[in-house]
Amino acid sequence: MNIQTLKKINIPNKSGVYFFLKGKQILYIGKATSLKDRIRSYFGKDLIETRGPLLVDMVFNADKIDFQITDSVLEAIILEANLIKKYQPKYNTKEKSDKSFNYVCITKEKLPKVIVVRGKKLLENKNQNSYFQEVFGPYTNSPQLREAIKIIRKIFPFLDEKSKNYIEFYKQINLVPDLEDRRMYLQNIRNVKLFFSGKKKQILKNLQKEMKEYAKKHEFEKAGEIKRQIFALKHINDVALIKDESVRQNVLERTLFRIEAYDIAHMGGKNMVGVMTVVEDGEAVKSEYKKFKIRTQNDANDTGALKEVLERRLAHREWPFPSIIVVDGGMAQINVTRSVLSRLNLDIPVVSVLKDERHKPKGIMGKKEFTIKYKKEILLANSEAHRFAIAYHKNLRNRNFLK
Repeated sequence: MNIQTLKKINIPNKSGVYFFLKGKQILYIGKATSLKDRIRSYFGKDLIETRGPLLVDMVFNADKIDFQITDSVLEAIILEANLIKKYQPKYNTKEKSDKSFNYVCITKEKLPKVIVVRGKKLLENKNQNSYFQEVFGPYTNSPQLREAIKIIRKIFPFLDEKSKNYIEFYKQINLVPDLEDRRMYLQNIRNVKLFFSGKKKQILKNLQKEMKEYAKKHEFEKAGEIKRQIFALKHINDVALIKDESVRQNVLERTLFRIEAYDIAHMGGKNMVGVMTVVEDGEAVKSEYKKFKIRTQNDANDTGALKEVLERRLAHREWPFPSIIVVDGGMAQINVTRSVLSRLNLDIPVVSVLKDERHKPKGIMGKKEFTIKYKKEILLANSEAHRFAIAYHKNLRNRNFLK
C-alpha cells in the first residue's frame, strides 16, 4: 500500500481504532487519538526507524485500511485490546506474546477488587481461575492503562489492592463507594466489567433504569449518584490520555522501539553458546531472552558462532523483529551481522559495543543517530547479553564436567 492510495481515503481527525487489511484478513490493529495523523505516520520516510522492519512489511502487504471511531481515547484503548484478543492479527505479535503486558482482573470476593496483574504472573498462578472472575487485556502501554483506570474509577468507584491501607483517604476523594451498600457496589463492578468489554451503551441503559428505580423509592441520594455517573460517562474527561498519546507520537513511538543484543561465550572454543537479550522502552524484557547452543563451530570462532545465532534467530519470523541489533566486539561482528541481514533482505541498523582490557564498555560503533539517542538502552542490552551468556556457558560447562 502507498501514500497515493491513502490520499483517496477520507480519514477523520477523531479518536478510534484502525485496521490494516489484506483482502478480508486483518493484518494489524492500532489505536489513535487522531486516526488521520496516526494512519498517515505509517507512510513517513522514517517508518523503519520508528516502528522497525516488521511493520514496514505489514504496510507493504496491506491493500486496505479501515477504522472505527470511538467517543473517547479511553474507549479506543479498550476497544483495541478487545479486538486484538479476538482477531489476533499477524503483525500484532508483541500484543499476543509478551508476558510482561498488563491485564485488568476482577477478583472473586464478597466485595470484588479491580487490580492490574502482569501477564507473567497470570501464567505462573495456576489457581487464577479460582481467584479472578474476569480478566481483560492484554494492555501494551502501562502508563496509559494506569491513567485509564483512574478515569474509570472516578466514574465507578471500586476497591483495589491498596484499598486496605488507604480506605479512609479513598472515601474522601470518592474512589470507594459506601461499602455498606453492597448492591450499589456490585452495580459499579458490573459496569466496570461492561466498560472493559466495550459495552458503554449497555451501561447507560442500565444506569437510566437504576436511576428511575431509586427515584421511585425516594432514594434521591443514590439516584443523584447514578445521574453523576451517566453525565461522567457521556462526557469522559481523558485529557491525560490525549496528552500521553501526543507525547508518544512526538518521540516517534519510542515505547515500540525494540533492541536485541547478542553475545558469545566459551572457553577456548569449548562449550560455546550464544544468547539474545531484549530491551524495550529502556527495560529488559527477560521473558524474551533466548539461548543458543552453538552447533557449527569447533574452535574459538566468535564471528562464526554469531553468524549461526543470527541465522537461527531470524528464521523465527513469528518473533518481533528488532529496531536495532547490538553485537559485542568490533567491525568483524558488525560485518558478519550485516552480511546475514543482507542475505535476508532485512534493513536493520547494527551497532557494536567496544570493550577495554577489563571488558568494560569504552565506546559504541554505528550510526550516531542511534548510538547517541539510545546509548543507555544499548549498553543495558549489551550488559544483559554478556551476563546471560556467561551464566549459560558456566551452566553448560558444569553439566558437561559432571558427565
